[in-house]
Amino acid sequence: MKIIPVVSGAIATLILSGAAQAQNRVVEPPPVLVSPDLAAPWVLQLRQAPAGVAPRASRGQAQAMPRHDRPVQRQQAAPGRHDLRRAQDPRHIRTVSTVPRAAAPSGHYSIDPKFLPQEVSYDGSHAPGTIVVDSNSRFLYLVMPGGKARRYGVGVGKEGFSWKGTQTISQKREWPDWRPPAEMIERERKKGRILPLHMKGGPANPLGARALYLGSTLYRIHGTNAPWTIGQAVSSGCIRMRNEDVIDLYERVPVGAKVVVI
Repeated sequence: MKIIPVVSGAIATLILSGAAQAQNRVVEPPPVLVSPDLAAPWVLQLRQAPAGVAPRASRGQAQAMPRHDRPVQRQQAAPGRHDLRRAQDPRHIRTVSTVPRAAAPSGHYSIDPKFLPQEVSYDGSHAPGTIVVDSNSRFLYLVMPGGKARRYGVGVGKEGFSWKGTQTISQKREWPDWRPPAEMIERERKKGRILPLHMKGGPANPLGARALYLGSTLYRIHGTNAPWTIGQAVSSGCIRMRNEDVIDLYERVPVGAKVVVI
């Protein structure tokens, strides 16, 4: 008679144990804890935002970055007298300045504040309206009246492609097409890179939003699809600017303006 309670107790234990196991099948297991040093790279990849979408700040991360560290492609030029006409252009800079995420070395880029447009003192001998490009300091100056100049950061010719001289702006183009010269096509082919014979103007075009052609040469002052190279010697002799900046310069200088490269 005493065996029955023992057996009943065992059966009850088995029933309770089976019920607990069944319940555990649907209960979410506890999270796996991984060191932040190991987890961070994977989390960044999983949370990477699509091109043109700013990533969310993680917990504990400051929501606002210092002004000079913000992605430059998200900066917009201050409203001015030419904004209305430019706003009617469906390929306005708000579209152009968004660089594909895969194109920039780190997904987005920052630029040294000294290469952003600013008004500076100028005591040179050139008349107002002259463009002066200082290849060593990577600055372009548009000389203004009253001992002032508007200064922009630029990219210049790499070693073996830099030049000095005086030219005039022979023509101006908005969203210019790009036709690489035969020498450039051959040079890049030897490096294993095939250039197109012709590329229509647009956000991916290496000439960017505007181009100022220098005399009868192949050189131009133009925009770029690689704005993180501003301040460097990387071009094949052209003077490259951020798209925001070349649009501003384009509106300020006429055909026939003098350009001095030093």
